[in-house]
Amino acid sequence: MPQGNKWFAVFWDWAVKSENAALRRGRQETVGGARGRVLEIGCGTGGNFPYYGDGVSELIATDPDGYMLQRARKRAAEIERLIEILQAPAEELPFDDQSFDTVVSTWVMCHAHNPVGALAEVRRVLKPEGQFRFYEHVRYDHAFGAFWQDLVNPVWRRLLGSGCNLNRDTARSITEAGFVFRELESVKPVPTLSPMVLTRPNIKGVAVPG
Repeated sequence: MPQGNKWFAVFWDWAVKSENAALRRGRQETVGGARGRVLEIGCGTGGNFPYYGDGVSELIATDPDGYMLQRARKRAAEIERLIEILQAPAEELPFDDQSFDTVVSTWVMCHAHNPVGALAEVRRVLKPEGQFRFYEHVRYDHAFGAFWQDLVNPVWRRLLGSGCNLNRDTARSITEAGFVFRELESVKPVPTLSPMVLTRPNIKGVAVPG
């Protein structure tokens, strides 16, 4: 039996298929720029797979949840794309130093047990001239929104056993892990009145090893 959370994998697969145009555009802008030998960490059910372009020579995807990977393998087969899919946490990537041209992360750092450790692993496996391309939901930059994120976070983390954190300052974690931003944009891809309003603030961009 796979290791992970079966019901969160079901929910996440549904959520990816139900994304609005802004979320799909964010995936396209993040993933579409990947080049060379590419690693996607926390690939989930494979929601990014259709967005990789012809500039990718090899694509490897990892996730710690075996139920997610079952669905990711099915999605890779559906789009007829050759993807090596491995079970591994972002904090312990089973790859050599400086072995990837691009690493991709979309809505992963909210789940990481040790986000700075996971980002340090990303930096380790990236080539010196490589790119870390990311799209992550983050802490609100105003007190009212951050207050509600902090209040709700303990319950939110337990919803479906997902372990998702609402209130992480991922931009800060990226710099603490030794990256320098080439591009950084704040976006709000879901409407104000969305049920997912607590995940409304997102950052999207490109960072390189410092």
